[in-house]
Amino acid sequence: MRKTLALIAVIGLSLPVFAQRDKDIPAFGTVEKADLQLKECDFDKDAEAMVLFDAAEAYCDNMGSIELVRHIRIKIFKDKGLKTADIHIPYHSYRNDENIKGLTAQTYNLDAAGNIITTKVEKKLIYEKPIDKRFSEQVFTFPEAKAGSIIEYKYTHTNIGLTNWYFQKSIPVKYSRYRADFPEEVEFVSTPMCVLPVQQKSENKSRRNIKVLTMSNIPALRDEPYITCEDDYLQRIETRLIAVNPPGAPRRSFVRTWPQIIRGLMEDEDFGIQLKREIPRTVDLDEALKKQTDPYQKMVTIHNYVRKNMEWNGYGNIWALNGVKSAWKDKKGTNGEINLILVNLLKDAGLKASPLLVSTRSNGRVNTGVAHWQQFNKVLAYVTIGENNYILDATEKYTPSHLIPYEVMYSEGLVIEKIDTWEWGWRVLWDEKPHFKKTVVVRADVDEQGLMKGETSVTAYDYSRVTCMPILKKGKDKFIEEYFTSTGSGIKIDSLRIENEDIDSLPLIQNASFSQPVNSSGDYKYFSVNLFTGLEKNPFVADNRFSDVFFGTNQNYQVVANITIPETYEFEALPKSIRMIMPDTSISITRRINAEKNTLAVRISLEFKKPFYTAEEYPDFKEFYKQLFALLNEQYAIRKKAKS
Repeated sequence: MRKTLALIAVIGLSLPVFAQRDKDIPAFGTVEKADLQLKECDFDKDAEAMVLFDAAEAYCDNMGSIELVRHIRIKIFKDKGLKTADIHIPYHSYRNDENIKGLTAQTYNLDAAGNIITTKVEKKLIYEKPIDKRFSEQVFTFPEAKAGSIIEYKYTHTNIGLTNWYFQKSIPVKYSRYRADFPEEVEFVSTPMCVLPVQQKSENKSRRNIKVLTMSNIPALRDEPYITCEDDYLQRIETRLIAVNPPGAPRRSFVRTWPQIIRGLMEDEDFGIQLKREIPRTVDLDEALKKQTDPYQKMVTIHNYVRKNMEWNGYGNIWALNGVKSAWKDKKGTNGEINLILVNLLKDAGLKASPLLVSTRSNGRVNTGVAHWQQFNKVLAYVTIGENNYILDATEKYTPSHLIPYEVMYSEGLVIEKIDTWEWGWRVLWDEKPHFKKTVVVRADVDEQGLMKGETSVTAYDYSRVTCMPILKKGKDKFIEEYFTSTGSGIKIDSLRIENEDIDSLPLIQNASFSQPVNSSGDYKYFSVNLFTGLEKNPFVADNRFSDVFFGTNQNYQVVANITIPETYEFEALPKSIRMIMPDTSISITRRINAEKNTLAVRISLEFKKPFYTAEEYPDFKEFYKQLFALLNEQYAIRKKAKS
């Protein structure tokens, strides 16, 4: 089926951008000294680099073939901006259906006398690098690139499908232009997904529809915390082919339905046909299954067996490109191969299992109104037992069978089954019961020299455990650095003991002995009880935000602290017991404080009942977070008793 869909993409999945014909785009190699003398971006003073212009021109001929010419020029301001000089141009290389041609690139610098020095990227320094069986990329690095340089490159992408155009990037863009030139016979729609102003011009000339879209002074979309996928929020144009209506021939629609996509997938050699392959059963798996009569335990046994015995090769796609039998034999494969093996084995054991197409958090949201398999980057197993549904990923080693994989939690997936069974369709991947939950218990003494010493027990449940495990597998030193000492507050871990490391159905318990100097000023000492929660620093301090805030799950934090101070000290005016609630009641925090003689008892409960906040909600969310972290990090003061 991919052959058919690839043809559709070639004929229609591309919004063309054509010949640069205006004063805003200088000719390749024509560089102004003033641009080389620029010290900063005038609308983003902190930028490490800036795109001076990014122009794409696509031309679609009457046969539906699309050629895209792209021309990019970047000014580097700081050493941090040198990463923009490492270029990767991906393309679909399967059966040579796409190519990158005419690539030329140059670096420009000023010498001591103020002359412009040009350094070409030699062809021998441009490498062809396979990504997987279907995709490759051209890779190169600009020579002589440094702070102050301008880099420029231009290339032609042949037989490209209809693609989205992104005005915005991780660095500011001075000017971006997208020009599409299509014959009248080709019907397409271009939808701006922008909150910033887009200039649009359209004309019909010589039986061709020409559309030009431009945007100027585009701020960078920097690493905003708790973002799903940058592509979901970048200022962009989304383009979709509707039909081809050639003179004297029937109109050919390219609008597909999900049933059509599913039928094609079920008949595809690299997908649906693989579910019919007979995978040789292993003796140890057979023996393990003989002991199980409960369907849930059968599912867990097969899931754990495939997780343990199959190694993911790092390629994330929905296809079994080399076949499930070959991957099973090699005990290594793509995401598609491993999880189609899982579905195959589950079905063979008599369980109701189907492939589930998903788009992971890093791949972005699926538009369920546009039917196309290319929106998905992973296939999982969808299992129904009684009234319960389970989503399994055998390439992910730390998520137990009862949890939805974290990278697809709070999203939608498409179950692939025969259309006439009516078992296919969209499923909401969400379960409000499991949380990202962490409980921290601290018992410590503060001595007269200002050193806090004690014990802590940190218990990570559900998704908190899942996120901990990959770090723990790197070793205790890395784990201590990540979860105990990374705050820079002088904490020292003297010992760490882990419980339930190999039992993924139980919480991960971390018992540690620690010491930490407290702050001192004269007769006063200060300390916080917000220790080992991972909530020491407020991530939401930016005034503006393009993206939604995406936690992915509900959250729950509990802190219990018992702190003993020296007999010679007493508590100063302590913070008050308090309860604070977000206006929409989705976040609440309760703090209870009790001090008797030289012992302080604090209990903090923080609960998130919502996994997602829109960019429109951000101002109120940011203000609440400011107050939340002020409360969490509030200092407890003690002072030396006056001599009687």
